[in-house]
Amino acid sequence: MAITFPVLDLRDAYRGPTARAALLDELRSAVHDIGFFQLVGHGVEGADQILDLARTFFDLPESELAELSMLKSPHFRGYSEVGRELTKGAPDRRSQFDVGPEREARVPGPNDPAYLWVAGPNMWPTSMPELKPTINRWMSQLTDVSHRLLRLILACLDAPEDFLDPVVSDDPQVHFKLLHYPGHPDDRPQDDQGIGTHKDYGLLTLLLQDHLGGLQVSVNEGEFLDVPTVPGAFVVNLGELLEVATRGYLRATTHRVVSPPPGVRRYSAPFFYNPRLDATMLPLPTREVTQADGIAQDPDNPLSDSYGNNVMRGMLRAFPDVIAIHHPELLERSAR
Repeated sequence: MAITFPVLDLRDAYRGPTARAALLDELRSAVHDIGFFQLVGHGVEGADQILDLARTFFDLPESELAELSMLKSPHFRGYSEVGRELTKGAPDRRSQFDVGPEREARVPGPNDPAYLWVAGPNMWPTSMPELKPTINRWMSQLTDVSHRLLRLILACLDAPEDFLDPVVSDDPQVHFKLLHYPGHPDDRPQDDQGIGTHKDYGLLTLLLQDHLGGLQVSVNEGEFLDVPTVPGAFVVNLGELLEVATRGYLRATTHRVVSPPPGVRRYSAPFFYNPRLDATMLPLPTREVTQADGIAQDPDNPLSDSYGNNVMRGMLRAFPDVIAIHHPELLERSAR
């Protein structure tokens, strides 16, 4: 059966009962069967500006980017050069800039959970004063869209729309990245891991991508399909916490990004909508969930209903250099 990635219009949720019912049917199919869809009609403005800022940022002098290095941040914020982040132990061919909610620096106490390190201040380039307010506005807009979308997903499962409000209100641990994918080396065409094969571990991801594409999704085991670029759309996918909360009825689908060809530069900007760090997911009270088969546990990546534990485990795998500099005790603990 041919797989198509549905294009859903968020405005249909507010166009009357008939349009809303049709949207919920399409949404239920998308999140259960595929785990990916394209979202239009979201009302978010500024996409071209975000991609332009990404191009400008990654063209900054190396000396300025080095001042923003994530190696200087115990909170996993700032700039990472190509190869800094690992996926399943292999370096990704992308440079990136990580931003989260602006928080005061805090050193967790000896009895506090390690995931509190994820909260902290961002790092900003002094030569781009427009970057901070623009990204903060963008994150605010996408937080609103994500929350509305989460409520619609619950509605399409006949669950109370506000059921997950307690895990995200009033301080969701959102996360934003600017990404730059340089072309893979001309003499090493096999070196094309823009991002390795993985699942996202939060609730929802909204991806803004340029016209080049490169995102691939494994809807069927071992088969990767290109996700087409749709002007004005966000590519939306579900994270593992929704898979956990629905006992596998909703899909957190495996995906990857392949590098562009030599001499081509691709840019994208994913936004991750996640619960509070201290939140614990609860099973959704719906017939679909109670009758679901449950999730398949990967012994190398055991899923938890705690977002904070999931994200910290992800940091241990993805940024071992940052962990070694700022949190060596966590490496010792994980090795036991």
